[in-house]
Amino acid sequence: MIHTADYAFEDEARLRELIRQHGWALLVSTADDGMVASHVPVLLDEDEPGDSLVIVSHVGRPDELLHQMGSGREVLLVVEGPYGYVSPSWYQHGPAVPTWDYISAHLYGQLELLDADETYRVLSQTVDQYEKPLPDPVLLPDVAEYAHRTARGAAGFRIRVTRWQGKAKLSQDKPRAVVERVVAALEDDPHYANPVLAAAVREELGRRGEGA
Repeated sequence: MIHTADYAFEDEARLRELIRQHGWALLVSTADDGMVASHVPVLLDEDEPGDSLVIVSHVGRPDELLHQMGSGREVLLVVEGPYGYVSPSWYQHGPAVPTWDYISAHLYGQLELLDADETYRVLSQTVDQYEKPLPDPVLLPDVAEYAHRTARGAAGFRIRVTRWQGKAKLSQDKPRAVVERVVAALEDDPHYANPVLAAAVREELGRRGEGA
């Protein structure tokens, strides 16, 4: 990730919240015959003691073989928050060019392949995460026999994060009045409305303090 000091964030609490809210990530490994990437749902392993930053997830078999999980090589996990196009026509201030606002984090660490019981636990926690907010959730105990059968086709893994980089590019380089117009456009533009990104830009604006 390109290092831009104005956009970098180092607050681990903010990273953890990003993972909780946007748990669809890209796993990148280096295998013997080249790079391998898979899109995976990720969770924080909240059961880990202390301040360790640990991620759990799963892939469908045979992706664990393609990634050569357990090889001890460092992997990269890319977590992406809200992102979207920002038009200079919203600024009423120029000259200016188009850009994208976004939040993302790159996490690095070694990957540990999980056994069948741990894999099932990760699958169950993943289902709980996304089903429990629904009015009529379907949890794995509700379909236990089928769930145990289909779980054989999944391989769980754990990443113990050794280093990470976070970036939140949210129009920090613009005057407050311009950022307010960006937020307004992201809330209701007919082509590029993006309420989640609008909320993130407004939250970042709040970090400046009044008058900044």
